Amino acid sequence: MSDSAELETHTSCEVSVTIREAQLQDVKALSEVLTLSFHPATGWFSFLQPILKLGVYEDLRSRLRGTLPYYLCLVAVEVNSTTDQTQEKVIGTIELSVKSGFNCHYLYISNLAVMESHRRKGIAKQLLQKCEEIALKWGYQTLNLHVLDNNYPAKKLYLTNGYQISETEITWNNWLLFRSQRLLLQKQI
Repeated sequence: MSDSAELETHTSCEVSVTIREAQLQDVKALSEVLTLSFHPATGWFSFLQPILKLGVYEDLRSRLRGTLPYYLCLVAVEVNSTTDQTQEKVIGTIELSVKSGFNCHYLYISNLAVMESHRRKGIAKQLLQKCEEIALKWGYQTLNLHVLDNNYPAKKLYLTNGYQISETEITWNNWLLFRSQRLLLQKQI
C-alpha cells in the first residue's frame, strides 16, 4: 500500500532509524537479518546457513513481487549520513498481512526480526507501532501473532506492548518431542 510507505525517522538509544516499506533491492539484506535471527549459525548447524538464506531470499522475493492487496513488509534501516552521501543499513523487518480463518479475515504479524547488534534499542517496538498505524488505515482494530512460549525476550516484548495470550497451541508433536508451545497473541488497537 503506497500510503503506508511514508518515511518515519526515530532516534532511539543513539540509533537513527527509518521505518519504510521494503523494496526488492532490500531482499538480500532482509534474508540475512531473518536467517541470522531465526536460524543462528552455531555449531554443526552453520553449514546449512547458505541453504536456509537462499530459501528465505526466494520466499521473501516472491512475496514482495506478489500483488496481494493487504500484504506489507517493512524494514528498519539505520541511516548514516555524511556531507556527500547517505547510506542505509537494514537492521530489522516485520511483515503484516491479512489471513483467513473460519468465516473471518484477520490481520497477522510475522517475521519480526532485528539484528542482534541492534536489539533492545526500541527498534522492534517501532516496527510494531508502525504495524498498528497501518492496521488502522486498513480498517482493522486487532493484530495477531505467534510466539514460542520459551522465547522469553520476544514474549516480554509483545506482552509489554499490549499483546495478550489468546490461545496456547498444544500439539502431540510438541508434547512428545518436548518442544515449546506456540502462543497466539492478540492486541486490540
